[in-house]
Amino acid sequence: MKLLKLYTSSFKGLSQESWMLALVMLINRSGSMVLPFLGVYMTNHLHFSIENTGIVLSFFGIGSVLGSWLGGFITDKIGEYKVQSLSLLLSVPLFCLIPIFKTEVGVACIILLQSIVTDAFRPANSVAITKYAKPENITRAFSLNRMAVNLGFSIGPALGGILSAISYEFLFFSNALAALSAGIIYMFFFRKRNKLAKLKAKKIKEVIEIKKKNSPYRDGKFLIYCFFCMLFSICFFQIFSTLTIFYKDTAKLSQENIGYILGYSGFLIVLLEMGFVQIAEKYFNLAVTMLLGTFICGFSYAMLAFDYSLIALIVSMTLLCIGEIWTLPFMSTITALRSGENNKGAYMGLNGISFSIAFIVTPYLGTLIAEKLGFNTLWIGTGVLATIIAVAFYFIVPWMIKDKKAGE
Repeated sequence: MKLLKLYTSSFKGLSQESWMLALVMLINRSGSMVLPFLGVYMTNHLHFSIENTGIVLSFFGIGSVLGSWLGGFITDKIGEYKVQSLSLLLSVPLFCLIPIFKTEVGVACIILLQSIVTDAFRPANSVAITKYAKPENITRAFSLNRMAVNLGFSIGPALGGILSAISYEFLFFSNALAALSAGIIYMFFFRKRNKLAKLKAKKIKEVIEIKKKNSPYRDGKFLIYCFFCMLFSICFFQIFSTLTIFYKDTAKLSQENIGYILGYSGFLIVLLEMGFVQIAEKYFNLAVTMLLGTFICGFSYAMLAFDYSLIALIVSMTLLCIGEIWTLPFMSTITALRSGENNKGAYMGLNGISFSIAFIVTPYLGTLIAEKLGFNTLWIGTGVLATIIAVAFYFIVPWMIKDKKAGE
């Protein structure tokens, strides 16, 4: 009963705008059904070689880096409302254009452009969360948004599997429809609110002079923080690459059981995230939360070197989800606290780049280590590296900002 009360209280106090941003994210991510099937689409439908398919997919990561930087830069110039609206609407025709391209070069170019436009949304969305959330609820607002992302990613691949079986073209058009729906809902709800927020900000500027902070690219402490965020992401994002290969080749799981474990992870995050963030805010400070979350993620991988029975795999995934909950949303909170009033977009964009770089590096580095040295070396190495990162976060976070409880 006490746990239920704690869980329900974690949703209280969140602004109407925070809920609407999460709804828009849910619709948009539920429509993100193309990415999991791009590799299959290129190998089975377009008959690309596996090697060329991997090269083409790398352009998605490159576009993600460029989009995160561009989105953060433009957000500080024209505001998060216009960037999010343009990102959602411009992605609609790009999704529709993908089936037209049939060559490796053509698909690589359209995927690069699509990724730039789509990922420009992320830093703008993060700025919107900090803009509309109450100061004491920033981390929970980020968590609500992440919960929507995970729920969307649980729905999207399931829908994508059904739609791709009918027609790949139908898959792309459905993705475009979801982006259009998210864009219309976002603009309808936030159009007037954005104008009111602008007027309020203008009045504040007339009363006090907002001190402009340096660019995040010249902020040495923040650059060090982002470097360790990138290292953490390289460890964590193995869930999307080497972990599934390990499940298939070493643990001998069927594709169906792999899907069940991945689906379980999404469901668990949706179920636990808000409650566990509430616990962290109540009992830990930011440095301790990042220490625990990062260490638990590393431990969840390291244990796979010693046992990969089905029970061990489920326990490992459970710990990985808990570690993720106590790390990723707080990374965004720390970034928001470090940034100034008029450069949040640039800070969010740079932090997003650290994740995008990991998307490029992780698949190649993880599979290379697994192939040359074996999965046991990969998992133990991941655990050791994550422990070093955890200790680094413990000292870096209070070094950047005053050591305080999350959300205070």
